[in-house]
Amino acid sequence: MITVTHLWRHPIKSHGREALAFVDLVAGQSMPWDRRWAVTHVDCKFQTTDPHWVMCRNFMTGTFAPKLAGIWATFDDKTKTITLRHAELDDLSFAPDDTDDIARFIAWVSPLCPVDNIRIPNGIITLPDRGLTDTDYPSISIHNAASHAEVAERIGRQFEMERWRGNIWLDGLAPWQEWDLIGQDIQIGAATLRIKEPIKRCMLTTANPNTGVRDVDTLAVLRDNWDHQNFGIYAEVIRGGKISLGDTAEVL
Repeated sequence: MITVTHLWRHPIKSHGREALAFVDLVAGQSMPWDRRWAVTHVDCKFQTTDPHWVMCRNFMTGTFAPKLAGIWATFDDKTKTITLRHAELDDLSFAPDDTDDIARFIAWVSPLCPVDNIRIPNGIITLPDRGLTDTDYPSISIHNAASHAEVAERIGRQFEMERWRGNIWLDGLAPWQEWDLIGQDIQIGAATLRIKEPIKRCMLTTANPNTGVRDVDTLAVLRDNWDHQNFGIYAEVIRGGKISLGDTAEVL
């Protein structure tokens, strides 16, 4: 039996993660409030006058600033405020759509960004109709706990699943069985998702999610053992519905 073991959302792209007990998915949309906002830098090509999806390199991520991986988040969807936590900083609660609060956020997060990097945070943007996922379509990321365990075995120690920044974690699949699901539909809880493609990984996964220090070369482990740089799969929601921890999943 395949079951849901973890649900995560990331309200601000690359700036914190939040564990959930349940989520209500909507057809054609990314996970609600996941990557709803993103942090811009001077080279960002996003146009507020003509807002549309752009690639992840246009935003501040842990690839440029690994300490960002150490941020945890709590989002209040009633007040539209986010509380961010990092081991090196005091907690910050702010509204990412408020101009004054954005300035407070920039001041808070700047110490986590390398001073010698030309990419420094200068604002927050959002899209009105979708999350700012790494795909040009609204996607949900699904991860296999057994595959994570195999990577940990090759590394030689347990390491944090939060590095992969997944939305839905499943247990009960064989290691790497998720690749066999590409092109198929899977029902998870009351929702149905279509598996689209593997997720190619970047340097952010090398950073510890508690400290933001790069301490595991995840990319080398993937390449040396499996001849690729992929972990997890992207899916589209084709039928909305509620997913809760402990729900079962079935390939259709």
